[in-house]
Amino acid sequence: MSPDDELRYMARALRIARSGLYTTDPNPRVGCVLVRDNLVVGEGFHRRAGEPHAERNAIDLAGDAARGATAFVTLEPCCHHGRTPPCTDALLEAGIARVVVAMEDPNPIVSGRGLRRLRAAGVEVRTGLMEQMARALNPGFEKRMRGGMPYVRCKLAASLDGRTSMASGESVWITSADARRDVHRLRARSSAVVTGIGTVLADNPSMNVRLSSNEFPALWPNERPRQPLRVVVDTHLRMPVEARMLQLPGATLIATCEDSPRAIARANAAGAEVQVFPAAPSGGVDLHVLLCYLAEREINEVLIEAGPTLAGAALQAGLVDELLIYQAPHLMGDSARGLFHLPGLDTMQQRIPLKFTDVRQIGIDLRLTLIPVRDDQPRNRMCEI
Repeated sequence: MSPDDELRYMARALRIARSGLYTTDPNPRVGCVLVRDNLVVGEGFHRRAGEPHAERNAIDLAGDAARGATAFVTLEPCCHHGRTPPCTDALLEAGIARVVVAMEDPNPIVSGRGLRRLRAAGVEVRTGLMEQMARALNPGFEKRMRGGMPYVRCKLAASLDGRTSMASGESVWITSADARRDVHRLRARSSAVVTGIGTVLADNPSMNVRLSSNEFPALWPNERPRQPLRVVVDTHLRMPVEARMLQLPGATLIATCEDSPRAIARANAAGAEVQVFPAAPSGGVDLHVLLCYLAEREINEVLIEAGPTLAGAALQAGLVDELLIYQAPHLMGDSARGLFHLPGLDTMQQRIPLKFTDVRQIGIDLRLTLIPVRDDQPRNRMCEI
């Protein structure tokens, strides 16, 4: 098999893995392609937690043709009993002769053990093929496994002059329907969507996924995306009991510093889950502690959809891994509100540099993807794991 063939089959495995983009959480998205005599004899992906992994689905499809085949897998096969049996056992029982793996599993329970198990049984193993693409498929799973923190995206919508709402607070709608559909896909791949109480009081948002299944090209027929956990950062527990998101299916978590049994009972009665957190030195819920708590709940990817105060606090605390800014082709004027509230930036030296990783047009709008790169910015502190 030529190097070009190997690249083609691994690219196919990565493409298949994306079929689980909206459903596998909290497990990683994994794809597997079985090749024998340079022909694909089986392929599969991991659909959701508790169901068979990609390797077993591919082996079931291949049947006896799996014997002597090469398995191209986007993530190291597991070697432990979790919700399902070990995939290393399935590969050995099927008679797989060779395994090509894009990346090792960052889960400390696995982390190289699966590869050693296969090699010890006489299977030829190669690792690292298209590794960066495999990592990009599961940034939250990898970050949570390595450091106990979820991967955090912060999404904002702005005018061409960087404004997010008029001075009155009016903000519906800044961007086009195409951009809003794209945001719903971001929500659907996220484990949790975080907003602030200011946004709830001003806009009464639903913070759920409101697209039909056919608007998710990666989904298989009749599959539905998960609804992410809704999280409201509400320091003084002002959440209205009639808030729209409390009337919707799915869970809403209120993160607060207000340890009032009466207020908590009132929120619980309205359908919310309340968790009390310590306050940060600057006031408000300690966002680092909140993110560590979410990781403990197996939250891989967090999407912050909030106003300038919460977005600015997360950015200044070094908690944002990726910024997504949807920029609309119109101007909103000097009195309109900006993207971030960033107090204390008084000199050019104090700027927060960013790096573009992607720029593309979504309908009439632009979607800008950036990552913070400032070395002296408070970086993501890891949680105790």
